[in-house]
Amino acid sequence: QVQLVESGGGSVQAGGSLRLSCAASGSIFSVENTNWYRQAPGLQRELVASMSSRAITYYTDSVEGRFTISRDNAKNTVYLQMNSLKPEDTAVYYCNQQIQISSLDFTVYDYWGQGIQVTVSS
Repeated sequence: QVQLVESGGGSVQAGGSLRLSCAASGSIFSVENTNWYRQAPGLQRELVASMSSRAITYYTDSVEGRFTISRDNAKNTVYLQMNSLKPEDTAVYYCNQQIQISSLDFTVYDYWGQGIQVTVSS
């Protein structure tokens, strides 16, 4: 089994920065896509940023230029650096990784972190 543990959330004033981490543990053969989602109260969960296995990145328009997704393969950890935070960035952030757990099993499984709160005050 694979577990994803998120850390780094908290409260910050507008204009501040936070870095979220998502550490994966367990049986991991390869990581396909890594995604960060967020969900604000009353809204649907939205994709914020993603990185493919070839390190191709995507950002939703509202965070482009402010957020950076990165990955440390040696540590099986993914990061989301969030700069110039705005009150509208307030949400629960979720890490999602699509992982192949064995060289003998080509299935790519979907794993989610527990979610971590980010609160930005004006």
